Amino acid sequence: MNLDLTLRTEIQKAVTTLFNQSIEQLQLQPTNEGFEGSHTLVCFPITKISKKGPEETARLIGEELVKNSSVISKYNVVKGFLNLVIADAAWVALFQSIYADKNFGQLSSNGKEIMVEYSSPNTNKPLHLGHLRNNFLGWSVAEIFKANGYHVHKVQIINDRGIHICKSMAAWKLFGNGETPQSSGVKGDHLVGKYYVVFDKTYKAEIKELIEKGVAEADAEKQAPIMKLAVEMLQKWEAKDTETVELWKTMNGWVYDGFGSTYKRMGVDFEKLYYESDTYLLGKEEVLKGVEKGIFFKKEDGSVWVDLTSDGLDQKVLLRSDGTSVYMTQDIGTAILRFRDFPKIEGQVYTVGNEQEYHFKVLFLILKKLGYAWAEKCYHLSYGMVDLPTGKMKSREGTVVDADDLMQEMVDEAAKQSQELGKIDDMSAEERSALSEMVGLGALKFFLLKVDPKKRMLFDPNESIQLQGHTGPFIQYTHARIKAILRKAASLSITPSAEEVNSLEPAERDAIFLINTYHQKLQEAAREYSPAVLSNYAYDLAKSYNQFYQAIPIFHEADQQKLKFRIAFSEVVADVLKSSMNLLGIQVPERM
Repeated sequence: MNLDLTLRTEIQKAVTTLFNQSIEQLQLQPTNEGFEGSHTLVCFPITKISKKGPEETARLIGEELVKNSSVISKYNVVKGFLNLVIADAAWVALFQSIYADKNFGQLSSNGKEIMVEYSSPNTNKPLHLGHLRNNFLGWSVAEIFKANGYHVHKVQIINDRGIHICKSMAAWKLFGNGETPQSSGVKGDHLVGKYYVVFDKTYKAEIKELIEKGVAEADAEKQAPIMKLAVEMLQKWEAKDTETVELWKTMNGWVYDGFGSTYKRMGVDFEKLYYESDTYLLGKEEVLKGVEKGIFFKKEDGSVWVDLTSDGLDQKVLLRSDGTSVYMTQDIGTAILRFRDFPKIEGQVYTVGNEQEYHFKVLFLILKKLGYAWAEKCYHLSYGMVDLPTGKMKSREGTVVDADDLMQEMVDEAAKQSQELGKIDDMSAEERSALSEMVGLGALKFFLLKVDPKKRMLFDPNESIQLQGHTGPFIQYTHARIKAILRKAASLSITPSAEEVNSLEPAERDAIFLINTYHQKLQEAAREYSPAVLSNYAYDLAKSYNQFYQAIPIFHEADQQKLKFRIAFSEVVADVLKSSMNLLGIQVPERM
């Protein structure tokens, strides 16, 4: 049963009966909180054919529906808004159709393909809190598109070359004394990140020393020995100097090993990895072709630029005067390569922080100027930064919140809380460990995803792990509670059934209404590129079920048919909670 379609059909019938004319589009929306009803008809547009005021129009339609439609039991009018109360029989019929649908929550294939890029780290430091939001957001958006029927390709571009990479290499060469992850016992990405911090501290000290000798600050920044070494290493790398390339491969290898274990714990995956070291040459090639075609221009120093002033932007460098590439060069090459690799994709989604909004405006415009029509299909999934009480994170100063450390802290806190509650004492050590991992990472993911991606956010670890409130553990606990009810029902040989019941409690109606909106929320989440839509939906459904649970002692019900219905109802709520949370990358426990 499609309740929305049924309602629209019944309303159209009522309008035609009353006013001898149909209306093309009906404005039907959820009823505002505080008013009785679940669906509200906006009657102002209908006054054109009713020739009556909005309140009178609403009253007449309401009366006609109650009189002749089996779907509507009551109505109330607030100005020109007709609030409709759905009959219990209609809610039951709706639930029966949901219960019978074994594929509920999965939309059929639409034959379209899309690519989603996320993570895209630099190989000079470990992943941090900002990367967590990026990975969780990109992975979840990819899964949401899958649930909407798309064939999704998950990719990342690894920024494995450039001056920032050479900074870590230069510091290791000067101060590393042959240190490796094996010799130090330090995770590979953390070890390389350590030398990135060493570079920054050394660089600042050298600049200070030069300034004290009378060198101008701008000149000191260029003349600092460690920076000169990093620049020299970049030039040698691009010239394919054997020693430099070998060191680059070695240190990047350490980082990839570290990233791999971090991604595994995060629960994210990729279909294909792209490397800047492979794609920047294609980008340079395209840029030089663009110069020949007059799309780009060279300055006297040999650098290549694009002039976007006529498009309301400015001039952008694409190749430096020494011939080395910039990020834009690499991104041009990567975009082109991806459409060659996956020619059927509808578009590319770039999950990148909002400080890069201008970059992507320029990128998409350049691709369009180069003649690639698919540039129109590229989308920047822009998201706000994650703030902490201590302020903004800075990788080069070593003040970041490390992703590995934060995940472990969340898991440890989950274990501590579970121990204090004392509800898992009969679990084995392995079961307790798995539960702590599930709850700790679930709390972290949910907190980072529940906020609209576009908004900047403050991460509060203590708030995120609570069992009450707008948190992942609250939803996980609700699922575990339902699973306990289902286990008890099975032990009492109570078989779930969606067969006819005579009446429903308000809490049951509210939850069935929410379950029925799941497909709409899936579509909205894809349309908005926002897992927050599903996060908030899962929270609302869990909250609604808990209100039902508090108001109705399930196993005290004498009417066996109602009892079986409520078990079936609980089963569906658990399934929808699990489905929606899984799309956020969050597992839900059977016990908690």
